[in-house]
Amino acid sequence: MILSSSNSYFWENYSDEKLLDLRFCDLGLQLEGSRVEPFVHQLYEELAQKDLQFQPHCWVSEEWFAADGIPGIAVPFFVLHKRLARLEKKMLLDVEGYSKRDCMKLLRHEAGHAIDNAFRLRKNKRRQKMFGLSSTPYPTYYSPQAYSKKYVVHLNSWYAQSHPDEDWAESFAVWLNPNMDWKKRYSKWPALKKLKLLDEIMQSIQGKAPPVNKRERPGELKKSRKKLRTYYKAKVESLGLDEPFFMDPFLRKVFSSESEFKKNKRASTFIREEKKLISAMVARWTGQYRYTINLILDEMILSCREKKMRLRFSEEETKIDLVGMLTAQSLNYISSGRHHIPM
Repeated sequence: MILSSSNSYFWENYSDEKLLDLRFCDLGLQLEGSRVEPFVHQLYEELAQKDLQFQPHCWVSEEWFAADGIPGIAVPFFVLHKRLARLEKKMLLDVEGYSKRDCMKLLRHEAGHAIDNAFRLRKNKRRQKMFGLSSTPYPTYYSPQAYSKKYVVHLNSWYAQSHPDEDWAESFAVWLNPNMDWKKRYSKWPALKKLKLLDEIMQSIQGKAPPVNKRERPGELKKSRKKLRTYYKAKVESLGLDEPFFMDPFLRKVFSSESEFKKNKRASTFIREEKKLISAMVARWTGQYRYTINLILDEMILSCREKKMRLRFSEEETKIDLVGMLTAQSLNYISSGRHHIPM
């Protein structure tokens, strides 16, 4: 499958349709020599700097995850190559962990789960009391408290609030980050108690070999005969990306795809430029978190871009219409429960 030692692939110039017809096992992907390999080595260096004798093994899979009981990290296929990242962006509108910064954030987070598995840290009674039990069922959705200081803030969507194990992994990621002075950053937060306890637990295993050395690689793609088309079809359905956007009927009152407006500013550009102001105004008038308002605005931008919408009226008129429309409709969005974050 691989044409050279520099990890060039036969499918690099395939069209989206042709690429979607390939099976995962046909891609010939490997971490060695990929753009992600240096990030994994950086993770190992950060662990070594903390005197932790632990290097989680990594493999290529469909998603980011650390399987329960296995001291390793699954890395998604779409971050390994820019061609796959472009396809991911087109199909799912986002590429989770592609930049070095975001990839390192996710590697540190998953390393928190992996080291938990390697040293069976969830059995620590003090950790159980501080973070909660790992046996707590994962929720289907969670509603974060944006201003809570009981949890660290690392990944998006206040992920530490979703489950005790995610609280642990997020805290570990903050603790491990060499660019983070966590004692200063969280000095006035109740979350500091969690970080101090985690620091104590890490000190207790410094220089020690992990008792769990399983090398299983669940979900490894080189064994998967699933087609990319099948994967993305299921993913789009699970994320609800194939459902009509509830704001579309209202957007059509403000913007248009008709040719007579083709010289006007793009609607997606206008909303993106005014997003900060609109979000602040609507959040103040509705009493809702700006995070929730921004979710709607992001969907509006994507919908307008896909439909090639442009402004019907002047920018000032459009801004007033958008604020009024969003103020009214965001309340429907909140009451529908769509602001809950899916796990």
